[in-house]
Amino acid sequence: MPKLKTKSGAKKRFKITGTGKVVYAHAGKRHGMIKRSTKQIRNLRGTNVLFKTDGDNVKKFFLPNG
Repeated sequence: MPKLKTKSGAKKRFKITGTGKVVYAHAGKRHGMIKRSTKQIRNLRGTNVLFKTDGDNVKKFFLPNG
């Protein structure tokens, strides 16, 4: 059997924590900050944890070696 490769798009977007949860950064903070409210920019800071079933799918299909 060939080795399973990690999807390169997924390794840039997700990180697996020590307990096995999948963490992602909030969407909507790459560009166009001038038109977003300060409150929205503040609330998009940091990372968030995916729901368990979504995280399981990410680990199974996109990050098999993660």
